This record gives sequence, structure tokens and C-alpha cells, in this order.
Amino acid sequence: MSSKKTAAVPGAEKDPAEWVTGDEPMTGPQESYLNTLGREAGVEVPGALTKAEASEKIEELQQKTGRGKPKAAPRKKRAAKKNA
Repeated sequence: MSSKKTAAVPGAEKDPAEWVTGDEPMTGPQESYLNTLGREAGVEVPGALTKAEASEKIEELQQKTGRGKPKAAPRKKRAAKKNA
């Protein structure tokens, strides 16, 4: 697990290594998302991860697949200036 002092997951309040429930088995949604990311990244995902390990693996695979990148905000069109 990570030893970083800052949050390893964007938007997370704590580093997954510091989660009180981090040692519990990963959740169903985490497992499903990991399997999806694993297929897209072409890697096999371990089946027996903790919540914290799954969170860190999700972040790693999001980086690899590009899913973790925030989408750029659409550019606003400027109003055309009228000739006076």
C-alpha cells in the first residue's frame, strides 16, 4: 500500500492506507470497475484485494487507460462583434 501523506485518490479525504475500513475486502462496485479497467488496460486484476488496495489499483489503471483524466471543459464561443 501507499505510504504517501496526501490522498492517493483524487477527491479522497485520506490516503487509502489510512482508511479505518481499508483492510476490509473490496466492494462489489470496486471489483466490477477494476475488471472493466483491467480489460481496457490489458492486465489481469488480482481478485482478493482490500478496499484500500482496490482504490489504489483503480487509480493506477485509470492513469493507464486515460479514464482518470478530467474532461476538458468545452470552450465558450465568443459573441461576434457587430460593426457599428
